[in-house]
Amino acid sequence: MKMNILVTGSKGQLGSELQELSARCGSQQFFFYDLPELDITSHDLVDHVCREHGINVIVNCAAYTAVDKAETDVETAYRVNRDGSAVLAACAKEHHALLVHLSTDYVFNGESCTPYRENDPPTPLGVYGKSKWEGEERIRQIAPSYLIIRTSWLYSAYGANFVKTMLRLGAERETLNVVVDQIGTPTYAADLAAAIVTIIENYDPDNQYKETYHYSNEGVSSWYDFAVAIMELSGLSCRVVPVESAQYPQIAPRPHFSVLNKSAIKQDWRVEIPYWRDSLAGLLEKIRPPVQE
Repeated sequence: MKMNILVTGSKGQLGSELQELSARCGSQQFFFYDLPELDITSHDLVDHVCREHGINVIVNCAAYTAVDKAETDVETAYRVNRDGSAVLAACAKEHHALLVHLSTDYVFNGESCTPYRENDPPTPLGVYGKSKWEGEERIRQIAPSYLIIRTSWLYSAYGANFVKTMLRLGAERETLNVVVDQIGTPTYAADLAAAIVTIIENYDPDNQYKETYHYSNEGVSSWYDFAVAIMELSGLSCRVVPVESAQYPQIAPRPHFSVLNKSAIKQDWRVEIPYWRDSLAGLLEKIRPPVQE
């Protein structure tokens, strides 16, 4: 069945990857919106877009993701991450649409020693994580049919992210300090976009869904390991030095362990998840400058 799909936050990393993927996905009709054309905190604007395009699925990639800035810009973080989620949930209800909402590993405090499952109790540490958790809760209260997908350490060919920062600094410096005591898993946004499209193409619009899933690439890494892999795979000679988080103070607290258990999404949707290092190699090959002859 052909679906009309609204993607919010379309200029971000995941939204941009969905745009690229949609060009090769003729079975569905995508409509991409971002600021200033669509503010997800405006019910009237979201309702108008849903009516205009006969939306069947809303994929919410819009979020306030400036983790440190959120500690002082609290009102904006909650307005986007909590209140915007509530608006999208209400419009999904009114238009009988499935809401696919992206959330974060920051809903957990990082004190676990085993990968987090979807039903583990959220205990977010900072404003960003708390606002995203409250956004999840608004969706559960309002939307009749939703899929919440938590992810972690997102990177892509688009926008600002850890990989692109490491490539820039690695080309400029001989050594680079990177924290070694924060453990998680990188997620290539193109892989996550492909998983979302797989879900949309296989879900039954006659059913209601009330599920929370985890998605990141396979495997486990520290930020240090991630940085070392970036240098190795890109051929940069910059030496990465492991340091503890205490040596690199940041405004917002970070979870020290945020590995996500992905068994549920693999079982329910037959999603195949690549190993993080393989996906990183694919991204680096994609953005590698062409050889000048």
